[in-house]
Amino acid sequence: MTTIDFSQKVVEMIDVVKKFGDFVANDRINLTVHKGEVHSLLGENGAGKTTLVNCLYGLYHPTQGRIRVNGEDVDISDPNVAIQLGIGMVHQHFMLVAPFTVTQNIILGQETTKMMGILDLASAEKKVAEISERYGLTINPRDKIEDISVGSQQRVEILKALYRGAEILILDEPTAVLTPLEIKELVSIIRNLTQEGKSIIIITHKLHEIKQVADYCTIIRRGKFIDTVEVDKVSEQDLASMMVGREVSFEVDKDELEKGEEILTIKDLVVTDNRGLPAVNGLDLSLHKSEILGIAGVDGNGQSELVEALTGLRKVTSGSVSLRGKEITGSDPKTVINTWNIRTIPEDRQKRGLVMEFDVAENLILETYHATPFSNGGVLNHDKIYEWADDCTRNFDIRPQNPYLMAKALSGGNQQKVIIAREVSNDPEVLIASQPTRGLDVGAIEYVHTALVKQRDRGKAVLLISFELDEVMNVSDRIAVIFEGKIVGIVDAKGVDENEIGLMMAGGTR
Repeated sequence: MTTIDFSQKVVEMIDVVKKFGDFVANDRINLTVHKGEVHSLLGENGAGKTTLVNCLYGLYHPTQGRIRVNGEDVDISDPNVAIQLGIGMVHQHFMLVAPFTVTQNIILGQETTKMMGILDLASAEKKVAEISERYGLTINPRDKIEDISVGSQQRVEILKALYRGAEILILDEPTAVLTPLEIKELVSIIRNLTQEGKSIIIITHKLHEIKQVADYCTIIRRGKFIDTVEVDKVSEQDLASMMVGREVSFEVDKDELEKGEEILTIKDLVVTDNRGLPAVNGLDLSLHKSEILGIAGVDGNGQSELVEALTGLRKVTSGSVSLRGKEITGSDPKTVINTWNIRTIPEDRQKRGLVMEFDVAENLILETYHATPFSNGGVLNHDKIYEWADDCTRNFDIRPQNPYLMAKALSGGNQQKVIIAREVSNDPEVLIASQPTRGLDVGAIEYVHTALVKQRDRGKAVLLISFELDEVMNVSDRIAVIFEGKIVGIVDAKGVDENEIGLMMAGGTR
């Protein structure tokens, strides 16, 4: 941890209230951040964390309350004002132009020019390289965004803020889409920044990361300020209880259950990636009723391509997939859903799981809008649709419980709950859950894990794909380890050794 200058308050948010109509997202919240401090904002999905920092960054304007930056009262009317005040923000969903280079993205809107307004790209690249080296943000200024990893894209977003002179950096869910190695690199970057006197506000649901990197933590629950604590003096369990308002179990509670008949069989499956190279390369796997089969592996070993092939989104090059002995290889998505009753929680909820411009009710019937009781002779029955959506928002604790609200207005965790409500309510034979708890708080994670176990206990088959090894080990009955597109080993999850799985994930053998 770096030395914090408690004499210098760089951010003070005092009794901040933010309303959207009658809905109170922030209710008299207080936040104080000092120079050189890493301050975490912790709260359940939909608690109002992102709304609060959006007020600080000028994306929203507080309904009530005061904001002070470096001891001065300020009116942050838009992000340009925030940037002038030395505030930068890295959003959970990156705001980059994929065909542009790293440098072009960083200088966009603040272009460096030579005489007669000619773009001075060489000078900009030099400055980007200097900032990158200074803070340990290893990046090639000439790389195109579409050609670099998610972790590298995040470094570009941080560089973009630093290029504009940010002294206060807001990171919204910075590790939600990163690999374990990229998370370690991010922690190192944060430490480099605070050593230079930068102040970091970090929103994260991962309690162990708060313990690892944060100095102080402010907890928000349902829009209200709960407490600010010194991180070294509280446990992860303390943080979880304050966040949720009750004791939270970190263990998955599930009974011993004998697996049933084999329902999904994958033999010698080959699937190519977007470059035409084999991403899934001769994969064999079997999934049984009444079991959760977890797939463990480092990102980029064919997991996404496997899910896309099983759900009809990607062509199978060779091999076979069968359900109850019936060949289903190459089925289109509609057939996979309606005929074979395979449902999916996709890894990217916004691109694959929801129509963001539709409301909650419309998203809940995306797969069943044509069926009774939601449709009569091709005419939608809106009364039945919203009656059903009301039940779903209550039963699956979707917040706020308003089926007329646009999906884009929900927090990430509540967007995920909409998807889970839709897929589980359709009573699938096979449920494929890909990164189902990405970006969720501990309370929501507990909820998702319980939902998966309930499916298994009802005799359904669940295929769980997750980059979180702890999740795979805690939730699964069996664990299949994938490496370079193949299953290199299958183990019983009960009593398995984490090091053994880690070795297989790196390509070793049992």
